[in-house]
Amino acid sequence: MSSSDNYDLLRKEKIILKIKEITGQVPIKEEYFLKAFTHRSYLELAKENIKSNERLEFFGDSILGKITAEFLFHYFPDADEGFLTKTRAQIVNKNSLELIGFNLNLHDLIFINEKYLSKDKKKIGNIVADCLEALIGAVYLEFGEVTTKKFVDNFIIIPQIKNDDIKDDKNYKGKLLEFAHAMKLNQPTYTIVEQLGPQHNKIYKIRVDVEKDIFGIGTGPNKKTAEQEAAKHALDLINSLKPNDILN
Repeated sequence: MSSSDNYDLLRKEKIILKIKEITGQVPIKEEYFLKAFTHRSYLELAKENIKSNERLEFFGDSILGKITAEFLFHYFPDADEGFLTKTRAQIVNKNSLELIGFNLNLHDLIFINEKYLSKDKKKIGNIVADCLEALIGAVYLEFGEVTTKKFVDNFIIIPQIKNDDIKDDKNYKGKLLEFAHAMKLNQPTYTIVEQLGPQHNKIYKIRVDVEKDIFGIGTGPNKKTAEQEAAKHALDLINSLKPNDILN
């Protein structure tokens, strides 16, 4: 008897459909994802020895922190370490993950001993948050870093970045990066085109390229300012294009 015999067929099928929904791919190794949805209380109901999602949760938590830090570093190029740390904590905290997990309907897929919840229904929130972290770990092991980053960016980070508490309306680099992610385009790349003036009073000219005819040119007394201007120029260009011109 395989370990998968411990799981009901209908829920297994729903889990695989959920993975396809969030990643666009069908997993070959279903065990990672069955484990990601297995709470430790379910082990006593299993027909044979299986493992809970706790190790995957630990792994996924680390992956989530890394991806979030990298995203924020590029999205807020002028922000200090304190702001980045605070924002990362806000994105990856249990309350945020719980809400996202419920929005993804993960709670309907978790294998759990219902007796565990009988005394405290609030426990399900933490369980859903832990399951989401375990799911991140499973996606990474099955599909790799690129797919995991897309999943985390699109379902966890970007929806929270759009909150007014975090969003910086003058962060044109962040807006351009968000647009590129949403449209599944290349990540913007910035290149110094020219440096004018003496060493103590330089003017930087920087070009940003996204894809094909989507680009921008910006100038400024430092690289950060020039990059923001270039991103603003690119966004102005994007706003003038028709959707088909962007995708073709």
